[in-house]
Amino acid sequence: MIELKHITKLYGSFKALDDINLTIKDGEIFGIVGQSGAGKSTLVRCINMLEPPTSGEVLINGKDMMKLSKGQLREERKKIGMIFQHFNLLSNRTVAGNVAFPLELSGVPKAEQKKRIDDILDVVGLTEYKNKYPAQLSGGQKQRVGIARAIVSNPDVLLSDEATSALDPETVKSILSLLRDINKKLGITIILITHQMEVIKEIAERVAVIEKGKIIEEGSVVDLFTNPQTETLKKFVGSVMSSDVPEQLSHMNITPEKKSDADQTVISLKFRGDVANEPIIANLIRQYNLDVSILYGSIDYIQNVSFGRLIIMIDGDEGNMNDALNHLKELPITSEVIGYVRSDN
Repeated sequence: MIELKHITKLYGSFKALDDINLTIKDGEIFGIVGQSGAGKSTLVRCINMLEPPTSGEVLINGKDMMKLSKGQLREERKKIGMIFQHFNLLSNRTVAGNVAFPLELSGVPKAEQKKRIDDILDVVGLTEYKNKYPAQLSGGQKQRVGIARAIVSNPDVLLSDEATSALDPETVKSILSLLRDINKKLGITIILITHQMEVIKEIAERVAVIEKGKIIEEGSVVDLFTNPQTETLKKFVGSVMSSDVPEQLSHMNITPEKKSDADQTVISLKFRGDVANEPIIANLIRQYNLDVSILYGSIDYIQNVSFGRLIIMIDGDEGNMNDALNHLKELPITSEVIGYVRSDN
C-alpha cells in the first residue's frame, strides 16, 4: 500500500504540491490526471523520492521513505519501476541490452539475467526483437522495451509518467492492454500519470484529479466520470464523453431561458448501467401525466460499466412538471434542465 500524507513540495516560494493526501491499494491501477503544470509529475517523483517532498510522509508498505538512509532508499527504489513519455532507451544497446541494464546495476548474475530478460520479453511481446536496436523499432515497440526494463527487476509498483502521450491512438490501446495484463498477471500496482482521459477511462480503477498542486477530486473512475463535481473534471470528461447538446438538435433552437409558459422543458439524463433497466420515461408519463419526447440517446462504456445519456423534452401541467423534476433528482441518476423549446418549433 502507498500512503501519501500531507505532502508539500516547495521550489523556493512556489508551492508545487499543497497538502496531498492519497492512499493507493496494493494491486490496483490508480490514475492521477491533470493539465500540464498541475503538479502530477512532481507528485509521481515524490513517490519514488527522485524529488523528496519538502514535508509530509511517503509510506510504501508501512516504510516511511523520508526516513530511510541513502542505502536503504536505493534498495527500496528497486521495488519501484518507472516508464517515461520519451522512452529513455540507450541507443547503443540492443533491446536485450536495454532490459538488462537495471539487472547489471543490481549485480544479478549473467545466467539469471538471460532468463529474466527472455521471460520479460515474452510478456511484452518482443522476443523476436531482442537483438534489434532502438532506431529499428516503432514508438510502440520502444515503449514496450521501456516497460520490460521497468518490470524486469520484479517491482511491486510501476509508475507511468505520461507513457502514452507520444503514441498514436492504436498504439496507445495496445500499450494499455499490455499494462492491464501486467497488472493482472504480475499483481503490480500501477500508477498512471496522464492528461489523457481516454487512458484513465480505459484501465484505471480509481483516479485523483490534481490542479495547482492540490487534489480537487478523488474516487472510482465510474463515479467520477458519471458525476464529476468540479469544472476541471467536467472538462476532462467532456473530452471523451461530451455533455454538450448534440449538433443534431441545433435546429430546435434550445434557449437557456423560458420565454413563454407554453415552452417545453429539455432535460439531460445521465445514468449508469445499474439503473438502465428502470422505467424512468414510463414513470414520468404514467405518474405525472406528462408528454415526453426522446430527442437523443447514447450509450458508452467505462471499462465494463455502461453509461447512458438521454435528452428528453417534457410538456404538461406546470405543477406536475415540477413534481417530476423533483422526482428525477431523487433517483440515482444525474438530471439537468438544459433549456427550453418554443411549443411551435
